[in-house]
Amino acid sequence: MTALLVFLSLILIVVIAIQIGKVTELAAKIRGEEEMQEIINGRQGLYMVIFMIAFLVLTAYTGAVYKNYYLGFGPMQAASAHGGKIDAMFNVTLVICGIVFVITQILLFYYAWKYSGRRTGKAKFIAHDNKLEMIWTAIPAVVMAFLVIRGLDAWNEIMADIQPGEDYLEIEATGFQFGWALRYPGPDGVLGPKNYKLISGANPLGQDWTDERNVDDFHADELVLPKGKKIRVRITSKDVLHNFYLPHFRVKMDAIPGIPTYFVFEPQKTNEEFREQLRNYPEYQVPSDPKDPNSKPKWEVFDYELACAELCGNSHFAMRKTVKIVEPEAYEMWAMQQKSYYLSNIRFKDEDPNKDKLFSAEIEARKEEFAEALDTALITAKKTVQFSYVTFATGSDKLTGVSRYELDNLVDAMKQKSGLKVELAGHTDDTGEDAQNLTLSQKRADAVLKYLRSKGIDASRLSAKGFGETQPVVANDSDENRAKNRRTEFRIVGQ
Repeated sequence: MTALLVFLSLILIVVIAIQIGKVTELAAKIRGEEEMQEIINGRQGLYMVIFMIAFLVLTAYTGAVYKNYYLGFGPMQAASAHGGKIDAMFNVTLVICGIVFVITQILLFYYAWKYSGRRTGKAKFIAHDNKLEMIWTAIPAVVMAFLVIRGLDAWNEIMADIQPGEDYLEIEATGFQFGWALRYPGPDGVLGPKNYKLISGANPLGQDWTDERNVDDFHADELVLPKGKKIRVRITSKDVLHNFYLPHFRVKMDAIPGIPTYFVFEPQKTNEEFREQLRNYPEYQVPSDPKDPNSKPKWEVFDYELACAELCGNSHFAMRKTVKIVEPEAYEMWAMQQKSYYLSNIRFKDEDPNKDKLFSAEIEARKEEFAEALDTALITAKKTVQFSYVTFATGSDKLTGVSRYELDNLVDAMKQKSGLKVELAGHTDDTGEDAQNLTLSQKRADAVLKYLRSKGIDASRLSAKGFGETQPVVANDSDENRAKNRRTEFRIVGQ
């Protein structure tokens, strides 16, 4: 029994020795892994420090290399009166945030290296510190207060609306998918009112054609503005949210459906002046088309742009428009060449609610035209004036409403020239029977005579005769020519 116990004890000792060996081997292995992990941690901390240095150097390098492309730097100085204030605000914010950014990045990666995992390291307990909390709360609060108050002061100045008596130009920009509808006031300098309920294919902006202020408004394909004059832009949208963005003028305002917004700014550099500004920098001397080394340099093809700064759909990019800033004289010349949308696209068509009415500008223009024709007739042998705007209902001798304006011009002329006597003549085309045409032309001449008499012109100074289709001015071989032959005119028989 004793021998058995000894034998079992020996076996147990052997087993214990083997296990101790295994534990020793495992402990040594673990110590090696810990050492290796400590080495790896140290290397990673060092790599982070190297990355930090490379990152900050690369940040400074790219900023220096590409500075002439950034708004507010190099040649990209603001082209508007208020733009300098916005750039100054951004620069102050950039400096403050840049300092904080550099400090925090240095600390972040430095601590990753300094406090990398080590076997000898021991966590430290730091008690709550009210003083430290106050410091890192108060400093950002003071800095933010400075930035906000300074920003609000600039914002209130920049966003001030036009004051009574100021000289300015007001235009309207309406965003839609995908483009901008630009509306300008005509010679009256006032944009007419509009109503979304009036929007149609012929009236894309819903302008109220019964309001005379809309008569001379014109639509433009490009944004053309005078240098040195305040511009008030009405901004709205027909469908989704857009954003009226003129980057070089530091203008950015949402275009919101149903909620009109505005922006007031003053352009101070023409396109040509800004190009000359770019010309002095090597970045803008390179070809504008990278695939064509012979293309014009970038500075020469530069233009201001109007863009949408909201993601408004798949064709968002198509909302880009060219912006031209020109001298005031050039702007006036350009504006004079633009045609009224109403007069070009609506006047006397089915959509026109004013078919029997002329507006003051039209009345004056037609009066000048009639006076010139009458003066010419008085000194020529033919002595005949054709009424350009006297018309009748189809197949009838009933004068249309707008005919009265030109007939009133003749009334005024006969009252001024007491010796003036006229013979009124009616003419038709060759459509229909000869006898019917002769009768209709006589009735139309009589209708004009009757109108003149109703305005106080003595009958002894008037006579009327219908010629039917016997005196065409052109061959009756097309609808256009027949329209020319259907006319009413007068011949001076005494002056």
